[in-house]
Amino acid sequence: MKTPASAHACGIVLVLLSLLAALQTTSAQKNDIDIYSLTVDSKVSSRFARTVVTSRVVNRADSAQEAVFQMELPKKAFITNFSMIIDGVTYPGNIKEKDAAQEQYSAAVARGESAGLVKTTGRKMEQFQVSVSVAPAAKVTFELVYEELLKRHLGVYELLLKVRPQQLVKHLQMDIHIFEPQGISFLETESTFMTSALANALTTSQNQTKAHIRFKPTISQQQKSAEQQDTVVDGSFIVRYDVNRTLSGGSIQIENGYFVHYFAPVGLPTMPKNVIFVIDKSGSMMGKKIQQTREALIKILDDLSPKDQFNFISFNGKATQWKPSLVQASADNVKEARDYATNIQAHGGTNINDAMLMATQLLEKANREEQLPAGSIPLIILLTDGDPTVGVTNPTRIQKNVQDAIGGQYSLFCLGFGFDVSYAFLEKLALDNGGLARRIYEDSDSALQLQDFYQEVANPLMTAVTFEYPSNSVEEVTQNNFRLFFKGSEVVVAGKLQGQSPDVLSAKVHGQQSMQNITFQTESSVTEQEEEFRSPKYIFHGFMERLWAYLTIQQLLEQMVSASDADKQVLKTQALGLSLNYSFVTPLTSMVVTKPEGQEQSQVAEKPVENGNSHRNVHAGHAGFRFHSLGHGGPRLLAAAPGMPLGLPKLRQPGPVVHRRLYIPPHDDLDLSLHSLSAPTLADHVGDLHEDDVDLNIKETDPIARLPDITQAPAVILPLPGQNTDRLCVDIKHSEGPMNLFSDPDQGIEVTGQYEKKRAQFSWIQVTFKKPQLQVHASPEHVVVTRDRRNTAYRWKETLFSVMPNFLMTMDKAGVLMLRSQDKVTIGLLYWKGPGQGVRLLLQDTDHFSSHVNGTFGQFYQGVLWLPSAAADDSKRTLMVQGHNYPATREPKLDYQDGTPGIEFSCWSVKL
Repeated sequence: MKTPASAHACGIVLVLLSLLAALQTTSAQKNDIDIYSLTVDSKVSSRFARTVVTSRVVNRADSAQEAVFQMELPKKAFITNFSMIIDGVTYPGNIKEKDAAQEQYSAAVARGESAGLVKTTGRKMEQFQVSVSVAPAAKVTFELVYEELLKRHLGVYELLLKVRPQQLVKHLQMDIHIFEPQGISFLETESTFMTSALANALTTSQNQTKAHIRFKPTISQQQKSAEQQDTVVDGSFIVRYDVNRTLSGGSIQIENGYFVHYFAPVGLPTMPKNVIFVIDKSGSMMGKKIQQTREALIKILDDLSPKDQFNFISFNGKATQWKPSLVQASADNVKEARDYATNIQAHGGTNINDAMLMATQLLEKANREEQLPAGSIPLIILLTDGDPTVGVTNPTRIQKNVQDAIGGQYSLFCLGFGFDVSYAFLEKLALDNGGLARRIYEDSDSALQLQDFYQEVANPLMTAVTFEYPSNSVEEVTQNNFRLFFKGSEVVVAGKLQGQSPDVLSAKVHGQQSMQNITFQTESSVTEQEEEFRSPKYIFHGFMERLWAYLTIQQLLEQMVSASDADKQVLKTQALGLSLNYSFVTPLTSMVVTKPEGQEQSQVAEKPVENGNSHRNVHAGHAGFRFHSLGHGGPRLLAAAPGMPLGLPKLRQPGPVVHRRLYIPPHDDLDLSLHSLSAPTLADHVGDLHEDDVDLNIKETDPIARLPDITQAPAVILPLPGQNTDRLCVDIKHSEGPMNLFSDPDQGIEVTGQYEKKRAQFSWIQVTFKKPQLQVHASPEHVVVTRDRRNTAYRWKETLFSVMPNFLMTMDKAGVLMLRSQDKVTIGLLYWKGPGQGVRLLLQDTDHFSSHVNGTFGQFYQGVLWLPSAAADDSKRTLMVQGHNYPATREPKLDYQDGTPGIEFSCWSVKL
């Protein structure tokens, strides 16, 4: 694998769709409808992705079978083409105005037929489905094409493939081509299904501007075993990357007479905020919602800058403000606010109107009294889970009242918690006032969703951002003025070059930064840019024109939300014309799927829109292809995804000999740099994390054949390098508040935790790394990984294999999370469910601790001496640690490293 020249800057994360294929049969024979080829080809050119999914199936039964093509794609993507080839005849999908397709759709529904709708299946995905009857021995080719401009979110774009194949596919292949003229500065991958056999099927190559990821497993690589016909490919694959950035006017790229201008300068200081949190505490927020809201607010308060000002307004039937005016985010005020947030209780009705007017009055008062610092940004953040029930309850009237009160001076961001709230109401409320709306999904990570949204707006960099181009050079330019620009986002402007435009396209970007105006200038050579985009392998030609059309349609649809009725019709006409001209399935168009004569003809695909209650009871699903026999159910079969960067050894956990445990062999020569992660080496090193192996390096002393029932797991088991004894079991008898478990400045690692004596468990453990800048917070509920201000939650026992530059993070189905970096201590976290739920700590490679390590457990890696026993009892010794003597007793303990209930073993035990 070739490597990036550097691995810095915040990540743009690409996430590639979710694929799924399912097979159902009329008999015990599994492959009546057989997918013999499944390919995914995704070309990403300057953030614009075009993905082609092709599935080829054959009916091996002696009767007609129904094949259902079913696939998930990102909500922001537009389907541009779908076709079926049956016995050499192509049946295309025809994109029409929605009203024109409605009659066919209604007729199909009236007949009780499947309407082939695109349906929302989760937070980010939509499901497309079409069915067709396949004659015996007949072959069908399905091809779906969709396009999407990948939007930067907290410095990240995501390209996600969820793969759950339950059938072996003879030709299974994915190709992802990325072309970024600015240069790719960072590339990482994450997968939940990679095995040593599958790893050889993945190849990754990269140079300064291009990357290619290919996943092409053979039948034998897909098989769980030679005896089983089931596939091992079952999980997700993510590619993350960033491009080179500077403090400049951005990058102008030109292709085929169209241009796109990307603006995301680095190095700008964050502007101070004046933020008012308007929090719904009505009765419907009772329970989990208000608990997660309190949790999120406490975390958000810790992220406020001392230069910020803030206040709270909580509301149910009436609105109440925490302080009479905005207060500085000083340590004392934040502490007091944290106490306030902790005690917010839910009850009563919902008076959104009065709460919003109170928020605007607070800002107006502060403005009149000159309490808003020059160059600061006023923000209002509303969180509610329901429609108004008290006071002014008419949504249109509330929207007008709020817009009149704000008067274009402040930005309003609306968060809709769950599906009882009218999202359309909140969306218009936000867009009318220079902000945006976001749905918060009811789940275990709702608090993280709230924190992530706050992070999006937590660091304003510029206001009144305007793009200026020579009037004689460009035309039909997309939106070119923006109220706010935030850190981690990216402003994109596209347009068409005029026929007689000069060879050099110049641009100016104006904005305000704190108390001064700022202007960036940049230019781009038309001839050089046109030449750069002529590579047939890495791009699809004419993509920039389609990017311009895609962006224009998205902006027109957004403008329609807050437009007057007259303006709305004009915007609709423009968006519809572009949708039809460029064959996009948008909320204004539908795709009518044609089929062979004699089959049900009226399947219509429409793009769903985010609205009030349409998502209720909808669970996140998997995209893909489903095939089944008429009137029968059966096993499902799905499609595969790309694998991982490679060349990593098996993980090894310290543990006693002679019993089954997680086995992670040593890796003294491990090289985790990207250039070492090549496919040919991974098969030699990455093993199943559930092997029955014997560790010959660990000598069991004083083995105990049968331990008494009083055996319990210690707080931590420490492998002590350089000692003749085996491991040290440490119990905690006195603890208050968070503890510094390990801190090693030379290693750039810090481990903290909260120990609960009653349960004899850690309620949480947090590991912080300096390189890469990464924080892992583990609690019994889930694992939260924070990177570049972006939170990702993982459930325990959810397999994970994530490779970053010089860093590997894995989790297996046993609930063991391992964090390792080259030449550093390996840290493991384990979910422990009995007795009492908690988190436990695992350590390996402790010889890498430096002489500066410290902490509750770190002290045992600083000049530890075993003093000779003064008594005849050889089960008792003294351990000298940095001048302190600790009595150590040989005791039976449970080795928690094997998971619940643990394995009995004997070790030296110390109590702290």
